[in-house]
Amino acid sequence: MDKTHILVTGSSRGIGAAITAAFGSDPVTLVGHGTASGIAADFSDPAAPTALWRQALEALGGRIDVLINNAGVFEASPLAADHGDWVAAWERTLRINLTASAELCRLAVRHWQERASGGRIVNIASRAAYRGDSPAHWHYAASKAGMVAMTKTIARGYAREDILAFAVCPGFTMTGMAEDYLESRGGDALLADIPLGRVAQPQEIAAIARFAALDAPPSMTGAVLDANGASYVR
Repeated sequence: MDKTHILVTGSSRGIGAAITAAFGSDPVTLVGHGTASGIAADFSDPAAPTALWRQALEALGGRIDVLINNAGVFEASPLAADHGDWVAAWERTLRINLTASAELCRLAVRHWQERASGGRIVNIASRAAYRGDSPAHWHYAASKAGMVAMTKTIARGYAREDILAFAVCPGFTMTGMAEDYLESRGGDALLADIPLGRVAQPQEIAAIARFAALDAPPSMTGAVLDANGASYVR
């Protein structure tokens, strides 16, 4: 069965919007999640992932073939913050970036097992999963490292059922979220750490996500695909 029914989270802007656009010439039926387009869901609400899955399943005629987890937040939590605020930022970031993605992955795996159809998961993680991030972003790096570990676990656990999983780890990408961070870090000094000399464009990350969703050979399951301009080479 062709993998043509696709759910993309965080599709309203940035990388998610670029991923949606990357499927423009493909014969796919795509449902996006986001506040500006598609199905709205606030992933800080524990009930949201299940509700989103049900709505997407209905919109796609009862079948989802590919799940692309892209939704996430990148919010500072300085070490000097009030302890309660610091912990709350951890819980919010892990809930949105990791737990919501995990819930959707579980729902997808169970869906494909019940249908005996196979399927694909593409998780948009981050270079921070391997390199770490700023002192104000322990929680962000941890959430993305968790996403990578989850992807590998899914790949190892369900490959024989034709359930494949891939992770994409961008470095800085020129989205609205990255622009503010780039400016706050001095811009040119940060770019000096990227051998390519520039941050990635959303369309570059989208091309990788599309490849993993539709064209990557099954033997690639479990792969983590880096896109950081050689700022971190594993």
